[in-house]
Amino acid sequence: MKQAAPTPSETPRLRLWPGVLLALLLVGARFGLPLVSSDLSMPAMMASLGFAAAILLWWLFFSRARIVDRVLAPVLIAASALVVRPFLDESMETAGYGQLYWVFSLPLLCVALVVWASFFGGRSPAGRRIAMAVVLLLTAGAWTAVRFDGTDGGFDADLSLRWTKTAEDRLVAAGDSAPAVSEGVASIDTGGGWSAFRGPERDSRISNLRIATNWEASPPVEMWRRSIGPGWGSFSVRGDLLYTQEQRGDEEVVATYRVSNGEPVWKHRDRVRFWEAIGGAGPRATPTLAGNIAYALGATGILNALDAENGSLVWSRNTVEDTGAVIPDWGVSGSPMVLGDTVYVAASGALAAYDAATGTPRWIGEPTSGESYSSPHLFKTEESQQIVLLDSEGVKAVDPSDGSPLWNHSWPGAPIVQPAFTDNGDILVSASEQSGLRRLAVTGSAAAGWSAQEQWTSIRLKPYFNDFVVHEGYAYGFDGRILAAMDLVDGKRVWKGGRYGNGQLVLLADQGLLLVLSEDGDLALVSATPDGFEELSLVPALEGKTWNHPVVVGRVLLIRNGVEMAAFRLPEQTT
Repeated sequence: MKQAAPTPSETPRLRLWPGVLLALLLVGARFGLPLVSSDLSMPAMMASLGFAAAILLWWLFFSRARIVDRVLAPVLIAASALVVRPFLDESMETAGYGQLYWVFSLPLLCVALVVWASFFGGRSPAGRRIAMAVVLLLTAGAWTAVRFDGTDGGFDADLSLRWTKTAEDRLVAAGDSAPAVSEGVASIDTGGGWSAFRGPERDSRISNLRIATNWEASPPVEMWRRSIGPGWGSFSVRGDLLYTQEQRGDEEVVATYRVSNGEPVWKHRDRVRFWEAIGGAGPRATPTLAGNIAYALGATGILNALDAENGSLVWSRNTVEDTGAVIPDWGVSGSPMVLGDTVYVAASGALAAYDAATGTPRWIGEPTSGESYSSPHLFKTEESQQIVLLDSEGVKAVDPSDGSPLWNHSWPGAPIVQPAFTDNGDILVSASEQSGLRRLAVTGSAAAGWSAQEQWTSIRLKPYFNDFVVHEGYAYGFDGRILAAMDLVDGKRVWKGGRYGNGQLVLLADQGLLLVLSEDGDLALVSATPDGFEELSLVPALEGKTWNHPVVVGRVLLIRNGVEMAAFRLPEQTT
């Protein structure tokens, strides 16, 4: 007898196994690879998108689903994601310029499609299509319960339930109560040797200090620890006072604490808040001390001159308005530089000079077309002083007296780190995350003019927002998320080792040591020698993502991140 042809209402038998396999591979790649190494977070994200595309191809061409269902699924995936987007937390909606929501949600929506096909694919046409819409909408809707708290340097996302309080929320709710401190704690005179970002020369170099290197026998001793508002700047220090910047709710704060016990001394507040999804809230720069004034540049471009003893406002300027610059994606990040009676700032690559005593503009430079997060840097020749700045167009040097250009070197990018200098006065610069290092030789004179020639460019050391140091002919810093050393003669890498994430470091020059603060908040001692990578000691120090530069004054180590700060007394070398 001849078998009857299937009626249109009958459902073909789905070919499920390829979809199930791809879904398992997607979940394994997305959530398993970062467990192997945090360096695999970005590859895991890209792999999940690739498997999501493969699931859609399977569904459209190889699943044996009815044509209506094959077309309906991608339409409902896109519609579900779009429908819930207005209900997302702001942090999720704006993450990655609004693109990360799609990167996060589309792979899981494709996995949800496979789950639906496995459990509902055999139902009646109406039933399975209603179930498809419900499953996809619930999957997309789950993202409305999530808050995006940024990423680490490897792009590993930090997600929380949106109704939970952030560390900043808890800090603001607690108010400004002083921490419990021991009676009779003596003040510490650290001198005036750390007056600006990365030290007076902006080179993260510490001299006249020798410490014990066996931290199993003599570890750093914690002096105090306290919560702090978010911000990615560092400290300036004078005597027993440290100066830093933080965000507290709707107020951007310049704050002073005692080095000896962490007790707050004064706070200056501006009613302004900067926030972006990747780095989060808070100012990005570090105060500069000169005379009795602390100069602080906020993330929206507010430059304050504050009495260093009591925090009273001496004068204030809006550098973004003065220069015509645009606040860059990650905020105004350049720390002020003081030279003589003038304070210099960079608002996203636009230089401006102000009278240090009154705030009256001395000169305003031309804004650049792109973004820069680097700070002005003093460059000295035998006959002149120049201000060097890395901006979106390359490297430029200007006359401090009037801002007139002295030389330019084209190397487009979005620079963050500071330039450094070789022993013979050449300049080392980096333009972007993947650009590597370039060595420039500056020649000329005031009469004949100046020029900068490239000596070499090497991608064997690629600092991003992790500054590097120079010691005895070698550069030490982060090649991506791994520590590395480079020969400055030819730009060749001599070693690479030590996974400290996107951390920061300082150089203890007398001992040839790198004091490394890892992205996870660990503290490591590493030999600054070209002979090979050698980690001498490692101890935990902070909790959470740590991008801030450490500071050493005397034997006191000051560290912070966007949640807490702490002081440690480094062990003294006894032999």
